[in-house]
Amino acid sequence: MARKRRRVPAPAMDVFIHSAASRFPPPPSSRSSRASIRQCALSVRSQLSLPFVEKEAKYHKHLQAAVDVVERACHLCVDVQKSLFSSDENIIEKIDQTPVTVADFGVQALISLEMSKLFPSIPLVAEEDSGFVRENNLAGAVFAEVTDKSSISDKELSEEDILKAIDRGGKDAYLFGPEPTTYWILDPIDGTRGFVKGSEALYVVGLALVVEGEIVLGVMGCPNWKDSDSDVLNTDGAEENVSRSGIIMLSHVGCGTWRTRLWDSPNSNIKMARNWIRCVVDGLHEAGEARYCIPESQTWESLPLSTQYSATTCANNVGEKQILLLPACCGSLCKYLMVASGRASTFIARARRKRTIKVWDHAVGVICIHEAGGKVTDWKGSELDFAADEKERRVLFPSGGILVTNDGLHDQILDIISAS
Repeated sequence: MARKRRRVPAPAMDVFIHSAASRFPPPPSSRSSRASIRQCALSVRSQLSLPFVEKEAKYHKHLQAAVDVVERACHLCVDVQKSLFSSDENIIEKIDQTPVTVADFGVQALISLEMSKLFPSIPLVAEEDSGFVRENNLAGAVFAEVTDKSSISDKELSEEDILKAIDRGGKDAYLFGPEPTTYWILDPIDGTRGFVKGSEALYVVGLALVVEGEIVLGVMGCPNWKDSDSDVLNTDGAEENVSRSGIIMLSHVGCGTWRTRLWDSPNSNIKMARNWIRCVVDGLHEAGEARYCIPESQTWESLPLSTQYSATTCANNVGEKQILLLPACCGSLCKYLMVASGRASTFIARARRKRTIKVWDHAVGVICIHEAGGKVTDWKGSELDFAADEKERRVLFPSGGILVTNDGLHDQILDIISAS
């Protein structure tokens, strides 16, 4: 059993010092995890029924629980975002200059609490720890947001419970080993830069379940997503101002990838049924005709395909030897959403020497792409190895970069990469 590590309070004015996360017991053995994975003590509250019946999906209860908690986490994000700009103290910079907010910690605490209540033996690997919350006296604010959305009564929870829930997924919380194991992977908010920009930029809450080394299900919620199927045009062909209905996308091994809107428009008095739509990656087979998205921190000219094609963001003016580049801010998971839903053909990203690639930026996207008929590999054509970081399961080591696309484009793009 892993030893619990004593926390040493950090200086209050130094917001860039990471305090160590509390250690938790190691994950169960493969045999015990097989038994525990089938146990679900509590019912979930989502009004969304899954698009397939329980007998078709081995992890139906886990997926239903994940849909419920991701949906509630998205509501938490929207509530926090409404008050985000009332005070500069609501946005903090981490040591790598990336922003973090009460919503990041609130989502991680909420999902950690709910999933540990339902599936107590399954560990959590997630992005945050409670260091910043403690150092910046944000525990009360996080507590208020979490208890407003949690199925656990606030009378049963304390601020310390919230902090421990965050640390349950933090660095050093668990020590894994080389054997295949079972755990959740969570990105509380992928694209926090988009979150702090307001309603026009995308951000995603992403949750995946790994069972004995295989990603078996995933759920993504994107509150600001605007479905092109519901765009409204005026008589001049221009788009009317319509509220974003958001998207929730789910995937289960062998059952496909599905999406539905997250909520009704707040400007509409009409309640519409939220029907699931099956997702399929697009069918384009020529690299020059494909629609691409890339990380905000990279340029098209830094990628191998630029040796054969230039890029434009103007869909009505794509020239010869030119590809369409779709702007999508922010984070990696919104690009997976775009490819899985067929809006984009390809997401390509270069691995950079000084930047670590984290599992939570990709795990849920990988299963959504696979179940939508697409492929995710590194630039050598190998699948991403989520167990490469044997001790903590937090880091990926792709060769060259990451390629997300349909089956017809995959090998063609790899050939261009290898030739450049």
